[in-house]
Parts: sequence; structure tokens; C-alpha cells
Amino acid sequence: MFFTHERRDGIQLAVTDRSGGVSSAPFDGLNLARHVGDDPDHVSINRARLAAELELPADRLVFMNQCHGAHVEVVDGPWPAEPPECDAVVTTATDLALVVLVADCVPVLLADPAAGVIAAVHAGRPGLLAGIVGATLDAMADLGARAPVALVGPSVCARCYEVPEAMRSAAIAVAPASAAVSWTGTPAIDVAGGVVEQVAARGVPVTWVPGCTREDDRLFSYRRAPRTGRFAGVIRRYAAGVASRAAGEHPAYRAVDTGEAGR
Repeated sequence: MFFTHERRDGIQLAVTDRSGGVSSAPFDGLNLARHVGDDPDHVSINRARLAAELELPADRLVFMNQCHGAHVEVVDGPWPAEPPECDAVVTTATDLALVVLVADCVPVLLADPAAGVIAAVHAGRPGLLAGIVGATLDAMADLGARAPVALVGPSVCARCYEVPEAMRSAAIAVAPASAAVSWTGTPAIDVAGGVVEQVAARGVPVTWVPGCTREDDRLFSYRRAPRTGRFAGVIRRYAAGVASRAAGEHPAYRAVDTGEAGR
């Protein structure tokens, strides 16, 4: 179920994979998205299984209606109705799991344990250009965050994200580290590299979980198969007095120095 999973400083962070779910092909495995055409009952079971692994009721999972923009929502509990359109959610609440769904885009999990502020961010190419990362960090600062840290999950790698030259140029203008070349020498974008550059530019320490969604069939990838499911980045803050239980850091984790913008 978990591609990586960590508990530290009263914060739980996880990135799911395709294992442990009940969805059938082409969504086979732990698809957590309702909007991709999967059986709604299967998605509900998958979400309940994720909640159980997090030791939370299913209604404590907070999803977004992601739209590739830069709108941030601050939440203090489950949505009263359908999730609004946004690409980041921020909270100071405990035992509320913020969820970002991806299938090539970059999942970003942010936390300031001392201030008790956490966030989940959906950062695709449009979000990178629109400034979703900075908007989220600003929203966290408004709630008292002063020393956030970031976990950037796996996404499509630069070699697998071929784009027209004009699209690459637009990305470079906003995030120079996103400049890349594909496997075949054509223009490409390193969205995760650009996201890490933007996070690090704000002085935020980054842990970057390696992995390419298109190359790793443990993860869903829209580039590999346009009709597919979504995996998730999840962050949750424990209630006061709940011990932080070590879950073991993913062996492939590597910390990215704030001066390093590429990979």
C-alpha cells in the first residue's frame, strides 16, 4: 500500500502505491480517485483501506477537486459537501489526513511540526507555472508556520516528459531547474526539479523521494496509460500526547540540500 511511509515529530507522511486495493484493470490496485471512471464502490473500499492503515475513520481523509491552478484552501475538518476546486489544502487540525492525488504530477507534503501546520499540494506543470508552491507556503505562514520542511514524492521524470519547445521555454522562465531533455534528445520538462527549486528558494529543507511514475509500474502514470488510477501523497498531524511511532524511512530517500535544484 505504501511506496514510502514515515512518522516523525508528530507528523505522519506517506505516498501510496498500487498494492492493496480492489480496483480492476485499468485501475487495478489501490486507485483512490473517483473521477477516472473506476467503480465508485471499489474506490470507496480503497479509501477505507487507506484510512484503516492510517488508523483514522474514512471521513477524516480530505481530498481536493484538483484543477491545475494555484488556489489554496484552509480546512479545519472534513468537507461538508463535495471538495472545492483547489490544488492545495492547509490545516492546523489534528488527525485530519490531507490527500493529494497524482498520476505523473508532483505530490508535495509540507509541515511545520512546531507551529502545528501541515499542507498537501498538487503540483503539475500548470501549478508550477502558476506558483502553487509559493501560495501554499504563504498560507502556512499566515497560520504561524516559520520553519516548514517538505517531502516531494515521485512523479514523471524529465526524460519521460517530452513537450514542445515553447512549453519548455515557458517553464524555464518560471523555474530554470525545470529545463530538461528527453530520452530521445527532444525538449522536456523536469517538473519535480522545478518544484524542488521553488521550495528550496524559500529556504525550506527538502526530502525528495526518487522514482519515475512512467517507469515504475508500482505507481499509476497517465503518460504510460491515459486511462488509469491515481496514487496519493498523504500528511496528517497527530493529536497532542500521541507518541510518534517510527515507521522506518524509505531506503531510497535522499535529502536535497537547499542549494541543489536538480537531480
